Amino acid sequence: MANPSGSVPGKGPITHVIFDMDGLLLDTEKYYTEVQEIILARYNKSFDWSLKAKMMGKKAIEAARVFVEETGISDSLTAEDFLVEREAMLQKLFPNSEIMPGASRLIRHLHAKGIPICLATGSHRRHFELKTQRHGELFSLMHHVVLGDDPEVKQGKPSPDIFLAAAKRFKGGSVDPQKILVFEDAPSGVNAAKNAGMSVVMVPDPRLDSSFHDAADQVLSSLLDFSPNDWGLPPFEVTAS
Repeated sequence: MANPSGSVPGKGPITHVIFDMDGLLLDTEKYYTEVQEIILARYNKSFDWSLKAKMMGKKAIEAARVFVEETGISDSLTAEDFLVEREAMLQKLFPNSEIMPGASRLIRHLHAKGIPICLATGSHRRHFELKTQRHGELFSLMHHVVLGDDPEVKQGKPSPDIFLAAAKRFKGGSVDPQKILVFEDAPSGVNAAKNAGMSVVMVPDPRLDSSFHDAADQVLSSLLDFSPNDWGLPPFEVTAS
């Protein structure tokens, strides 16, 4: 993977951090995949990762349009009907969402060191509450949360709207994008962060084609591999073994 270790040339120092949520902090992407496979099976079609890459990180209706058009089922199922059908299944799955490896350690570390952190997710409020209901204490460490249905987020990722809105809401007002590090898993999110003028660490699913890695400043297999020192952030405490 690109830049698996070592400092990132010409980057930092970082003062503020923005996290994506789905597929990065919470293992929720598998639920979207599962439900979409069930729906497509009715049309004798299969769901693949090239389609998933186009949907990840987008607002729900934007992802739904991609889904029905790219799979050729738009004559049988509208984007709106797809969302209604998907919703019923997802509502049962989301409360089971698990934290991704390394996410809790990194969030708690940055919070303890006084680095302002926030969340910028394409999820709308109802889904956010379902996904995080078992992890309220961890998500309470965020300075603020910007959701996909926030009125200031006119366009979903790869538009920079959500990250620019997030940058404005830190204590003390708008933060220079060059001082912000974004963590993302989705290609559209990486592009949104770059379009906002921010640095971005990508933690992609291993099934995602590696051609999507190029836009990121650093690519890691897991949040467990992140070294804060690379970005001028306070290092992890060394614990005696």
